[in-house]
Amino acid sequence: MFTKYKLLFLLPGLLVLMAIILFPLGFTIRVSFSSWDVIQPGLDWIGGNNYARMIADSRFWEALQRLSFISVASVLAQYVLGFSLALMVWNQVRMKRFIRVLFLIPMMTTPVIMSVIWRTVFHESLGPANDLMNLIGIGPVAWLSTETMALVSVLIVEIWQWTPFMFLLLLAGLLSLPKEPFLAAAIDGAGPIRTFFNVTFPMMSAISVGAIIIRLIEASKIMDTVYVLTSGGPGSATETSSYYIYIRGLRDFQIGYSAALSITYLVIMIIALTVIAKVLSRLVTEK
Repeated sequence: MFTKYKLLFLLPGLLVLMAIILFPLGFTIRVSFSSWDVIQPGLDWIGGNNYARMIADSRFWEALQRLSFISVASVLAQYVLGFSLALMVWNQVRMKRFIRVLFLIPMMTTPVIMSVIWRTVFHESLGPANDLMNLIGIGPVAWLSTETMALVSVLIVEIWQWTPFMFLLLLAGLLSLPKEPFLAAAIDGAGPIRTFFNVTFPMMSAISVGAIIIRLIEASKIMDTVYVLTSGGPGSATETSSYYIYIRGLRDFQIGYSAALSITYLVIMIIALTVIAKVLSRLVTEK
């Protein structure tokens, strides 16, 4: 009886969820075909003019390329560091409970607060980052006022903030691994490096793919770190797609155009992440 009507019980929640998701999406699509801006508020139909304008907007495509670089570079670094930390805690090290909590502190802090702290750290004359650079003889570094170093600074903050999340997922995966393959490897005389590449890493491949995809989805939405740390500068050196859409929509009040940018950005991210997930999953299956 319950099995027959179980979908009926789920229907109210499903309808609410669909309304929350579909109405904003549908309204945004409608707005993207309008001329809504600070001069002409409203839903005047202009066809695909906003999308034609977007195709010629080199700043948007540069921001999308920059976002892709930040996402991929930061997630790969988070994976390597998170896996290393997870292996360290997974092995029988002293004070591993304390270390586990210590590693999670950056993730517990909101991105805005963390970015404010790092902005102080990267201050060219008062920040401790340049004090450290002076101690090792490199001299002061213009962390936030040059294009290359500003991009590096954003990467550092992203890696610092979200490596604990990768660490947590991978540690959970390591703790769930069966012990028999490791006992067999030890009997065969395999060392730590050989055991890692032949036993640990292959068994962790599916979990690794899931962790990477989750982080890529989150990294593709980076906004708050850029807003607080660099405001997209210097110039547009650290401007990402989300930040550029924010500028067009809530600073310039070009609502119709920013809606078109948002829909395009959403479609590109869905396609790109789907392709990446399929490629990674296929690599795992082949192994």
